[in-house]
Amino acid sequence: MANLRTAMDAAFWDLDISSPQTLHGAARAVPGDPFPLEGARASRALRVQQLSFLGNGFPLGIIPSFSPTSQKDLGSFSLQSLFLRPSTSNWWLGLTGQFRPKKLISSIKADLSAVDEWELSTFKEVAKHFIDKSLFSFGLCSQLSLTSASSLMVSTEQHGEKKGRRNRVMLFHQLPFHDITLEAAWPELFIDHKGRYWELPESISLGLSSLVSESGLRYRFGIHKNGGHPQSVNAINDEAPSALMPGLCAKAAFSYEKSRDLWRQREKQEDGIVKTERGLVWRPSYDIRLREPHAAISGIIGGTCEAWFGGSREHGDGSSADAKKRSPFGADLFASGCCTFQHGQFRKRYGDLTRVDARLNICSASALAKRVSNLFSSSVNGAKDPLSSPRLNLIFQQQVAGPIVFRVDSKLLLDSSGGRAGPQLEDFTYSLNYSLRLLRSGKVVAWYSPKRKEGMIELRLFEF
Repeated sequence: MANLRTAMDAAFWDLDISSPQTLHGAARAVPGDPFPLEGARASRALRVQQLSFLGNGFPLGIIPSFSPTSQKDLGSFSLQSLFLRPSTSNWWLGLTGQFRPKKLISSIKADLSAVDEWELSTFKEVAKHFIDKSLFSFGLCSQLSLTSASSLMVSTEQHGEKKGRRNRVMLFHQLPFHDITLEAAWPELFIDHKGRYWELPESISLGLSSLVSESGLRYRFGIHKNGGHPQSVNAINDEAPSALMPGLCAKAAFSYEKSRDLWRQREKQEDGIVKTERGLVWRPSYDIRLREPHAAISGIIGGTCEAWFGGSREHGDGSSADAKKRSPFGADLFASGCCTFQHGQFRKRYGDLTRVDARLNICSASALAKRVSNLFSSSVNGAKDPLSSPRLNLIFQQQVAGPIVFRVDSKLLLDSSGGRAGPQLEDFTYSLNYSLRLLRSGKVVAWYSPKRKEGMIELRLFEF
């Protein structure tokens, strides 16, 4: 079933979205934006761990990815690999590298086409292209287990076509019923619901989140500091999100989640026994989370409360006016409901899995109520709040052959204003998933986003 916890996590600064723009494979969702696509959430496995595993199935351990850059001559296609990963019982370190071949190939081709006679100087000119630093990116990541419940992670990466490095430090501590996370990044990369990237010079967060209880209650507390003015990476003349403006924010949220099966075909032991020429063989489902045909409904409702401090006088370049647009105090409610239907046990080689998830999201109850009230009044309140329209997320999964599943994630905006009638397609991604039976619920995901013009290959474990 779709992960309804995204509804609450989207209000904070630590929701990771899969992105090949960074070597650690993720960018942060802008807090307070509409809920992202379920398939857009980044893998919980670190990128170094993913490359270590995926390298076993790719030639020379090289994994391709696709992401546009500000320098068009570099192209969008890139190759990633894990060069080094020493480890001990409580520590490991990983060195990753990325190479963009388009500029190299184009430069060599241009030089060779202009050559009339082969000379030593010709080979020297060609050799210079191989040491062009804009072609390469390198990342270093290390994790140390301080205790059985605490760990420290440090990472840094340098992109050849950009100035400066991306640095990150995270301290994680696990309690019996809570998780505590302290994290700092300079700079931090964020992505909004329109697919635009924003770079925040400094981002510091301290958060406490509860585990989901048997009753379905969950809550989170967090303190976050934005330092510096957010800079646009791929947007032109667009206003930066107010949630990224300088200041200190204290935020709390709670949610109540419940699910119920309309019907479910429970797995029986004999379901996995297959008769072959060699006798009876145990053949489990390719993914234990997709082994039972069922129809179910689920829902989540919750609220957030936040308070902002400072930020109104930190810059004189226009950010002061932007920060003033942000309310110093805010409270809101959100809700999400999901209906799921699955046919098949994902055990046979063909036609044994068809699944549809339909999820209706109300990101902001106050924005929706305000919009409804405006429909019955003649007042016009300027620009429309993007949170005022409900959104319908649809997920379709179909088995292609064996462990291979084709999946489409789409998000529809339920808004008839602006001269358009009916739902509007706001975002969608499609992917091929190769389930790994030995991992019980692990899969290699190759996805592409037409809206962002990005794609990458990931390893996901026990994730929907």
